[in-house]
Amino acid sequence: MSQETTHLTAAGQRLEYRWVGPGPAAAPTLVLLHEGLGCVSLWRDFPERLAAATGCGALVYSRAGYGRSEPIALQRPLDYMQREGEAVVGPVLDATGVRTAILVGHSDGGSIALVHAATDPHRRVAGLVLMAPHVFCEALSVRSIAAARREYEAGELRARLQRHHGDNVDVAFRGWCDAWLDPAFTRWNIEGYLPRVSAPILLIQGEDDVYGTPAQLQAIARGAGGRVETLILPGCGHSPHRERPEETLAASARFVRELLG
Repeated sequence: MSQETTHLTAAGQRLEYRWVGPGPAAAPTLVLLHEGLGCVSLWRDFPERLAAATGCGALVYSRAGYGRSEPIALQRPLDYMQREGEAVVGPVLDATGVRTAILVGHSDGGSIALVHAATDPHRRVAGLVLMAPHVFCEALSVRSIAAARREYEAGELRARLQRHHGDNVDVAFRGWCDAWLDPAFTRWNIEGYLPRVSAPILLIQGEDDVYGTPAQLQAIARGAGGRVETLILPGCGHSPHRERPEETLAASARFVRELLG
């Protein structure tokens, strides 16, 4: 399959995507689900490196309102992660022919991965690699997102993000920021999905993550219906695959190889 960025249509949305490595008939597929400000390009070379280290293919896509995918109308609903996991990830896998999936999610993408693994009627999910996922709203997250809003409005964050999101930059940022800073979002919680996640999980989090505490990982380990491994990386913030790429790649590749036997 092509490594070029192109578009697919799933759940009525035109979405940017890229495929790396062998197709779904030849190998299992790593499905990379990006963070709340992420998109295809912000994964950088991590999909290629993880695919090469595991022999899997890799599917990377930008959710609606991100990257070069179609825009959305604001405000995002406060249950946007549940909606993505239940109603969009499956059609994306259908559209690309994925048969066996290892979900690799970062931040919001990790939360979406958990929801999809819990609700996928086709049971295609063989495992999950989750970097800095969240299953409930913490005061730390809210404070850090409020600081990000100040940087977006008065600093250089908007210009940095525009290089990746283009015309979607305001939709991407406001959709994420306004949802998390809505007072009602303090009640957001997806722990109820966890007992239905039976596939093995690898959790990776930076010790210095300003968007979530180890309580998130503890809740997942306590509530998940399958085996859970946890890796805490010292000297690392919210993005292990960018800040500590070698350790993150090694742990993820080992987990996937063991998972696939």
